[in-house]
Amino acid sequence: MMKSLSSLMAATPFLSVFLLAVPTAQGARHDMGESHNPSADLHFTGDAPAPEEALTLWYRKPATKWETEALPVGNGRMAAMVFGGVDRERIQLNEETVWDGEYKDRHNPKALEALPEVRRLLFEGKNKEATNLAAKTMMGVPPKIDSYQTLGDLLLDFPDPDAVSGYRRELELPSGIARTTYTVDGVTHTREVFASAPDQVIVVHLTADRPGSVSFTARFDRRDAEMSVAAGKRLVMRGKLGVDYEAQLVPSVAGGSVVVKDGELVVAGADEVVLLVNGATSYVNARDYSADATARCEAPLKAAWKKRIGQLRADHIADHQSMFNRVKLDLGTTDAVKLPTDERLQAIKKGARDPQFEALYFQYGRYLLMGSSRPGHLPANLQGKWCQNYKAPWNSDYHFNINFEMNYWPAETTNLAECHLPYFDYVESLVPFGEDTARRHYGADGWVVHHLSDIFGKTTPADGVHGVWPMGAAWLSRDFMEYYYFSSDRGFLEERAYPVMKGAAEFMLDFLIEAPEGSPAAGRLVSNPSHSPENAFIKEDGTQSVFTYAATMDLQIIHELFTNVLEANRVLGGDAEFRKEVEAALAKLAPMQISEKTGRLQEWIEDYKEKDPRHRHTSHLYGLHPGHQISLQNTPELYEAARKSLEARGDGGKGWSMAWKVNFWARFHNGERAHQLLGNLLGKMTLTNLFDTHPPFQIDGNFGGTAAIAEMLLQSHAGEVELLPALPPAWQTGSVEGLRARGGFEVDVRWKDGKLAGAKITSLHGNPLKVRYGDKVVEKQLAKGEVFTCGGGL
Repeated sequence: MMKSLSSLMAATPFLSVFLLAVPTAQGARHDMGESHNPSADLHFTGDAPAPEEALTLWYRKPATKWETEALPVGNGRMAAMVFGGVDRERIQLNEETVWDGEYKDRHNPKALEALPEVRRLLFEGKNKEATNLAAKTMMGVPPKIDSYQTLGDLLLDFPDPDAVSGYRRELELPSGIARTTYTVDGVTHTREVFASAPDQVIVVHLTADRPGSVSFTARFDRRDAEMSVAAGKRLVMRGKLGVDYEAQLVPSVAGGSVVVKDGELVVAGADEVVLLVNGATSYVNARDYSADATARCEAPLKAAWKKRIGQLRADHIADHQSMFNRVKLDLGTTDAVKLPTDERLQAIKKGARDPQFEALYFQYGRYLLMGSSRPGHLPANLQGKWCQNYKAPWNSDYHFNINFEMNYWPAETTNLAECHLPYFDYVESLVPFGEDTARRHYGADGWVVHHLSDIFGKTTPADGVHGVWPMGAAWLSRDFMEYYYFSSDRGFLEERAYPVMKGAAEFMLDFLIEAPEGSPAAGRLVSNPSHSPENAFIKEDGTQSVFTYAATMDLQIIHELFTNVLEANRVLGGDAEFRKEVEAALAKLAPMQISEKTGRLQEWIEDYKEKDPRHRHTSHLYGLHPGHQISLQNTPELYEAARKSLEARGDGGKGWSMAWKVNFWARFHNGERAHQLLGNLLGKMTLTNLFDTHPPFQIDGNFGGTAAIAEMLLQSHAGEVELLPALPPAWQTGSVEGLRARGGFEVDVRWKDGKLAGAKITSLHGNPLKVRYGDKVVEKQLAKGEVFTCGGGL
């Protein structure tokens, strides 16, 4: 085993980055770096066997495309995409605060004055006029945000081989290690990459089974970055956007030689090499970018430098497995497990049955959440933390009209509650900005956000009139109550959840307006203006619009917000006057509508014809999932109307919307249909590296798909723990361990021949248990730590 990193070099490399800095050329000007990708056109011989660990993504050729083939590692703050090249390794790097832009006061001085007129026009059916006025007066100024960006590339160039045998690259989910192995000229090379959360660095470990066989050059690359070399042969890359950013590489080389030439690290004839990589910026918060990026970058590297590589690896694996191993899923297996992941995916596209692949996909979603959302850091964005662009699709931002929230659907159910914490931190950071927007755009108390944001406190409407959607704060607030439902953490409820939810409710109390006489909701409270993201409707005169009042989703979000606030108030006590206000508004809120023409749940308050009946968003079923306003037991008519709406939407969609539909069908207790759409998600909307595609890549579909599999096996939204509510015929025999249920329960379930074989339910907080399997219900009072077990008959 390699010695401690600090013992491999005569002196510490951390004298000062400025002391021995040698400027080199600026980074190359390119947009996405695909020109740096390795080649897969080498002469490959001798197929490598499958890895022993079944929960492994693996391939027999290097990745040549970032989006579809490279493999992700992450520690919640830093992230990397690993290509596994032989002639060249590209490790694309991210640090979560590398964003273009800065704080801007985007409030529109015309918004508040225009609001009453926009509302009047919408109530009078003058949607086009309202749209035009809102476009001129209600949008943020400027309306668009800047993008999350790549930190840059670490490029390793190796001697060109004549032939390569036994090649395999893999991502081992239980260890969180990306590994590349191959043999050239009788020497087997192994390269491991992992992103350590305990040590906050990315580690690249290069070995060979013959001494003196590790030779390569290393350099950073990024557009408009300054490159330099510092003490200890450190490579340094730094630049400036709105924030200062920096990356450093610290080499540790055993045997052979290491020099720096023309800004590149040159390693020749080494036995073993460890590269420690870190990145940092000057970002402190939305308005403050005054931190020392160099000091932030160096601190973790200094600490990691003192450890042996074996200790770095062991600490990483222990931390990773302490979370990953909480949940185990067995859906059965076939001989397909012996095939590379890309071949298995192609077979699924052709209709092959591969239940272990579905378990792999489930655990991959958990792995991605662990890699992109850890306590103390920012939450996962549209691409988690993995982004190679300078101008990313949708800016790789935070989208609040489903995508951001979907990222966290599996956090509680799949036993990763600490991964939920960055969500709460980020939402709380938006509150003061949202309070300003509520006052200046709507003349309202409380706080509001619209359909997207960044790390610079944006809360005003963005992009276009479809961005005038003031439901963001209300939807974002629901996860605070969900966290309480799972954790029973009264301190969290009182100190964090209730203030956030109350602020969102205060805005709604001021924002809601009574619908006029002659409207379908006359005398009721409605939202105005409103959208059903991001769908359009056709009016009786043939004109189209997306802008309206009282879209069904709005009413469901508001209903759930008010219901959650009242429940929190009941638990905490006090605040009686506010409770009365909320109760009165809830009683007066416009109800959902069932179409007399179709029997479906209407998407809008008026029974408009849809422009796109198969639209990717199914926003009006929010009350079914993720909400719980619509259920078989409590609202059977709405439940049936929602089912008809889902049937009419069809089985198409984008990656994330297909994942949502799997969750819907699970809530309808239709395991066969849910599994059918899970097959669509895997076969049509999953890339070779198992990233979800919209297209392009969006990570929300991965998280939604993982949550959906959990939802098929366990549900708890309706006040009871329901076992196997949507078990599909394809999963005849299997088991799951470690899922979590509301009320504070950890649940293990076994089934055989499509029926419950046994369950173990552990009470985490001593709350009453009501458990259901089919029509059978059992109620128990369990003490904290007490276990309820049952056989196949419950």
